[in-house]
Amino acid sequence: MQFVYANGVALHYQVFGAAEDRPVMVFVNSLGTDFRIWRDVIVKLAGEYSFVTYDKRGHGLSDATPAPYSMDDHVADLVALLEHLKVRDAIVCGLSVGGLIAQGLYAARPDMVRALVLCDTGHKIGTDELWNSRISAVSQDGVKAISGGILERWFTAHFRRADNPDFHGYRNMLERTTIDGYTGTSAAIRDCDFTAACAKVKVPAICVVGEQDGSTPPALMAETAALIPGARYEVIADAGHLPCIEQPDALAKIIRTFVREAGVDGPPVQAR
Repeated sequence: MQFVYANGVALHYQVFGAAEDRPVMVFVNSLGTDFRIWRDVIVKLAGEYSFVTYDKRGHGLSDATPAPYSMDDHVADLVALLEHLKVRDAIVCGLSVGGLIAQGLYAARPDMVRALVLCDTGHKIGTDELWNSRISAVSQDGVKAISGGILERWFTAHFRRADNPDFHGYRNMLERTTIDGYTGTSAAIRDCDFTAACAKVKVPAICVVGEQDGSTPPALMAETAALIPGARYEVIADAGHLPCIEQPDALAKIIRTFVREAGVDGPPVQAR
């Protein structure tokens, strides 16, 4: 396991290397998950790219600092991690709040981003009322109190069947998220709006969404894609909010095709 103090927070991260002439791909996970959600996508792309994955603050094995958090906190954590690893010019793939963090990283440090893969996210996710209600419920009773509704929006009915051990495992991942991590990041999402920032994106971008995503539905992803100049838009069949879990083959193929067709498949610029 690998850990580093980044922006004053102990972050758990993992690096998978490839040849020096291969691009670096950074994966940023969703609310209530850790970096293990990307495993099956990374396996499909292994050897083609180098990978950086990490648990954002309040999740997985990273520090859960006291809530609330801001999106700037999450972005600054990632900036510090990438600086520690001397990574720049990366293809950044973010899911849900991870997609917001990816957008924030580009806004703050465009030198670190050569392309954006925005999965099941948006320029603005949810309403103040939604997030305040969720923060209140989790603060009082923990994540388990609201997990049933979240899992229905995350996964297709087929994946949620009782005899699927993977579903039980990801439910455990969600329900074991710390209260500070969940409510702190919920506050960051609530207060984040990248509507105006989307128009300023000047790197290749693709917006990908599961056709049955109940958290950030296809209509929101299509709207986000329309805001980003030249952005591509793809819908993954038979997937909910987490296509990296339900349809990793399809997501890996979309990423590979996008990287090649966008012309960002060459060697990265190394940080000095």
